[in-house]
Amino acid sequence: MTLFETGLFTGPVFLLPGAAKAITLTFNMQVLKNIFDDCDLAVERFEQVHGGDINKAYCLFTSTGNYFLKVNDKNEYPLLFEKEAKGLDKLREHCTLIIPGVIKHGSCDEHQYLQLEWLEKGISKKDTWEKFGQGLALMHKQPQEYFGLNEDNYIGILNQTNDPHNEWHSFYAECRIKPLVKKLFDAGDFSAADIRNADLFCNNLKTIMPIEPPSFLHGDLWAGNYIITSSGYAAIFDPAVYCGHREMDIGMSKLFGGFDQRFYEAYNATYPLEKGWEKRLPIIQLYPLLVHAVLFGGHYVGSVKNIFKAFS
Repeated sequence: MTLFETGLFTGPVFLLPGAAKAITLTFNMQVLKNIFDDCDLAVERFEQVHGGDINKAYCLFTSTGNYFLKVNDKNEYPLLFEKEAKGLDKLREHCTLIIPGVIKHGSCDEHQYLQLEWLEKGISKKDTWEKFGQGLALMHKQPQEYFGLNEDNYIGILNQTNDPHNEWHSFYAECRIKPLVKKLFDAGDFSAADIRNADLFCNNLKTIMPIEPPSFLHGDLWAGNYIITSSGYAAIFDPAVYCGHREMDIGMSKLFGGFDQRFYEAYNATYPLEKGWEKRLPIIQLYPLLVHAVLFGGHYVGSVKNIFKAFS
């Protein structure tokens, strides 16, 4: 009897990053078979890989090459992979960095999937970080019409509103800060005083942030959303794209450990940041911290409250 015939697959034993022991995952094999058929793939074998907290992800080995496949619940996260595919395509239009190619996205039964080009990990070269920083700066330099996007998408598993605005301070307040503050208030994590501090913060944004034209952004550029490929150069993925203030990508890159200093030096040499950008990092990082506060609570709630107090 084959694995397909049993209906259940006890997944490959593998080690999660930093895990002390192996774990075994169980998954309904018929779901994968249906997706393989929908993608017209003759899969010879596959391995489960890391693909985020809400997805099951696999490396698929076929006679035509290797592919990356992500699967999750289409009802719980509607159109998430369609939005991600569009984001990757838009990144490729604007950016010279390596972007995994979108092969197909769709749905089978209660699941949705995203099939991407498989990128092999490699070792960085002497100029890897310089090329990375320069590539991001060149993307940011391209003029955009407005702050926002022609459609909403996701940041992680949260809906991300992208209504067009002509000014950054109004977009950041109305489409980024206030919707998440409301979620925290509704959940009981924010008081009326916290709401007042958030309103004061939003009112002060116009005087805090330097006026710059909109830039096309990756939108979620932290250390988990890039790899050094077998070419020796960086690839970026898992975007939450929109047109915004370019310091958003820089601030996100510094939130969880930061990138190599050569990245920032090359960026500044290509498209110098406005004076005082490092002092503005808490303002820029407020949005991803709000996302984490909504999703995980805990110390993230205290962190965003402190930022509101400091700049209100």
